Amino acid sequence: MTTLKAIRGTRDLLPAETGLWNRIEATARAVFARYNFGEIRTPVFEDTALFARGVGEETDIVSKEMYTWEDRARAQSEKTQSLTLRPENTAGVVRAYIEHKLGESGQLQKLYYIGPQFRRERPQRGRYRQFSQIGAEVIGPVSAGSESPLRDAEVLEMLATLLDELGISGWVLKLNSVGSATDRPKYIETLRAALLSVVGQMCPDCQRRAETNPLRVLDCKVPEDQPFIDALPKIADSLDQASRDHFAQVCAALDAAGVPYERDHRLVRGLDYYTRTTFEFTHGGLGAQNALLGGGRYDGLSELIGGPKAPGIGFAMGEDRLVLTLQALESPKITLLDAYIAPLGEAQNPVALTLARELRRQGLSIELGDGSFRLKKSFEAADKVARAIILLGEDEAQSGILTVKQFSSGVQTKVARADLAAHLTASRS
Repeated sequence: MTTLKAIRGTRDLLPAETGLWNRIEATARAVFARYNFGEIRTPVFEDTALFARGVGEETDIVSKEMYTWEDRARAQSEKTQSLTLRPENTAGVVRAYIEHKLGESGQLQKLYYIGPQFRRERPQRGRYRQFSQIGAEVIGPVSAGSESPLRDAEVLEMLATLLDELGISGWVLKLNSVGSATDRPKYIETLRAALLSVVGQMCPDCQRRAETNPLRVLDCKVPEDQPFIDALPKIADSLDQASRDHFAQVCAALDAAGVPYERDHRLVRGLDYYTRTTFEFTHGGLGAQNALLGGGRYDGLSELIGGPKAPGIGFAMGEDRLVLTLQALESPKITLLDAYIAPLGEAQNPVALTLARELRRQGLSIELGDGSFRLKKSFEAADKVARAIILLGEDEAQSGILTVKQFSSGVQTKVARADLAAHLTASRS
């Protein structure tokens, strides 16, 4: 019989790994709370039209990478519906904003999410077909200040704070503006015209993108294509005055807050909904694919999917790549339990369980052995997972005086049951 394994591009996260994931998510939640963001949870699959209209039919995500299927009708009166596992979460958040009429409050909606996304792309280090993202969106009516450059700067300052609090130093913020909804089409036509004379000498992906989505040519990493790309027109030269002013105000706010950044004229991001500010945080510890997170402003996305005018800005952070970065920066940490209870004989198992319950309810982390183990086996098991072992034989059960041995010092102590929790807590330091 064939052994069943996880599907290619997916993976299991085992207990030795999930501690770091939990720390990242707890830190993100704590930072977001300080900036008045609330959590939103949207379905992992949506109507395919949401991504076709919002993300863009000619993007690689929609044209090549989505997991899409026809949902079968359960009755003759029902129609089949095309559904897609979400390849990104911004479109779903904006759909929820529209559906639940969040804009009617007249307030900015500051929303964050943590969860899986799905793309059928070639698996590689830090990239999976099921991957986890941490993201946030600021969206709302114009009257609430949703178009303000200050919102862009606040999101970027928050991300700088989050990376610092995660212990990631050496990050680089790359920043650009892709202009308004009228600037971008003009630049695309300028770019398409400039590509005509050179695209035949570029890689097959660039040749295809020059026709379908010229902005993605700027993302190309093929070394031989770089001289051609460096010579292409810059989007900064196609911006109207309002977009120039908006970007200047974002930069001024970041300068005032002391958040460093680099202007990157090639940073345009390939999704159709981006306008004005676009950004990436990168880190050298990830190699050539060095982006930690990215995002930007999407002032027309709500209208694209049938909603009211609701300018917004947001980002998505690949948690898998964030984990890789932290693993490269940190030494592995071993977290030991407070104690291992070793019942001496099977008759002491019920007493051992009762003791474990008492200690756990007082906030201590406890592993429970078994009375069928030999003493040597109990010591070996305890030494791998805990700072101390508690020996619980018939005498200890009757007297209430327990034998506790600390593995770091080798000291063995008699401790009254009533004092046990305090003794174990004190031994943590």
